[in-house]
Amino acid sequence: MSISKRPTALLLAAAALMAVPAFAQSSSAPRTAGDVIKRINARNPSLHSFQTGIHVQVRMTSFPFLSPHLDGTAYYKRPGNYEVVFTNAPAYAKGMKQLFADIADPNGWIADSNIAFRGIQTLAGRQYLVLRMTKKIYSDQIKDTVAYIDPATYQVDRMEWHYTNGGSISMTQSYRNESGFNVVASQHVDVHYRVRAVADSSFDRYKTNVPVADSVFTRKN
Repeated sequence: MSISKRPTALLLAAAALMAVPAFAQSSSAPRTAGDVIKRINARNPSLHSFQTGIHVQVRMTSFPFLSPHLDGTAYYKRPGNYEVVFTNAPAYAKGMKQLFADIADPNGWIADSNIAFRGIQTLAGRQYLVLRMTKKIYSDQIKDTVAYIDPATYQVDRMEWHYTNGGSISMTQSYRNESGFNVVASQHVDVHYRVRAVADSSFDRYKTNVPVADSVFTRKN
C-alpha cells in the first residue's frame, strides 16, 4: 500500500469498526444460542419462584368478532418451569395459553426446537439478539419461531410465530421492577393466522419466592 492510500484505508477501517455495536465487539458477547439462553435464565438470580394473576382482553377484528376476557395465573419455578393456567378460557381461545407460556420459557424452547443464533438485528430502530427456532418434530403448520432479546438486559422483548400458510402471530412484552426483581408487566399480541385479533395482558402484583407445586407444570387446561 502506498503512503498516500494508507490514511484512507485506516479511516475506512475505523468507520467499519465504529459501525459494529459495542456489545458485538466485546469478548463477553454471546456466540451461540446456548449463550443467549443461559443469560436469559440468569436474570433475577435470587428469584426462585413466583405466582401472579394474569388478565387478557382479546378482540377479534375478523369474524366472529368476539371479545373474550381471560383470567388466570402465571407460575414460575426455577430452574425453568413456566406455566399459564386460565380459569375461564373458551375452547376457541385455548391457543392463547400456549403463546403466553412459550414466550417466557426458554427451557421449553430447547425441548421443543432446534435453535440457531442469528446474531444482531435491528427492529423498529432497536438492536436485538435474535434466535430462530424450528420444530424438532416436523410441523406442517409452524414454519419457525423468532425471539428478539435485549442485549443489555436479556429480556425477551418480542417473539414471532411464522406459519407455512403465510400467517403470523407476534407478541411484545414490557417489564417493571417489583420487590427487587425485573418482571413482565404487560404483553401485546397481534394475530394474523386463521383469524385476525389483538390481545393485551396485564399482571397483578407478583408473589415471589413462594411454594409452587410441581403438578402445576404438568396439568392440562
